[in-house]
Amino acid sequence: MAVIDINADLGEGFGVWRLGDDLALLDVVTSANVACGFHAGDPVIMRRACAGAVERGVVIGAQVSYRDLAGFGRREMDVAEEELTADVLYQLAALDGIARAEGGRVAYVKPHGALYHRVARDPVQARAVAEAVRVYDATLPLLSLPGSAVHTEAQGLTVVAECFADRAYTPAGSLVSRREPDAVVHDPALVAERAVRMAVDGTVIAIDGSEISLGARSICVHGDTPGAVALAQAVRTALTEAGVALEPFA
Repeated sequence: MAVIDINADLGEGFGVWRLGDDLALLDVVTSANVACGFHAGDPVIMRRACAGAVERGVVIGAQVSYRDLAGFGRREMDVAEEELTADVLYQLAALDGIARAEGGRVAYVKPHGALYHRVARDPVQARAVAEAVRVYDATLPLLSLPGSAVHTEAQGLTVVAECFADRAYTPAGSLVSRREPDAVVHDPALVAERAVRMAVDGTVIAIDGSEISLGARSICVHGDTPGAVALAQAVRTALTEAGVALEPFA
């Protein structure tokens, strides 16, 4: 039987601004990537997201980012290795403290946005993120793309591969830039079909029609995508009907 985790980005509001429906998504996913305040989120939102996850038995992950609230963490930055390690450590420790106050804990780490894509190809920044995890708690897995630089630079850590049901892929196995047309898949039926293929066959069809091997343990459905809850529900239903077991990886 295939086993897969469903993760989504949560806690991505700030102050009076809200993005997505965290509580509804927490009823669907098995893992929650909670924003830690650098690209989105604030202490109140972080606490609510953690409390909701603990109440529903959803695993909490720290979604760490560049310090980029204005750009939602999607602007690439050249950050010195020591500074990036400290920034990630700061975010991880903050969310874990809040999670523990709510009766849970951070069980894994996932970079967000531009940092996620940068550590997939930049060994220096990949090493900086891995070092923050290592010094905080070396048992925490890192969630990343298959074949990313994190897999080689995070020596001594567990790196878990993930795939994206609602994002288009290039033939090289990377995600199509959000600046390009059709980078995000919005049709719930198509997203669900892709998710089943990813979980059962371990593959996805790229934008040129080629088949890419993924071998991922977790499937991400973005919490900020319009209709995110319907997409996540379609994914969960399709996976269950296909006989896929839904279990957190952490």
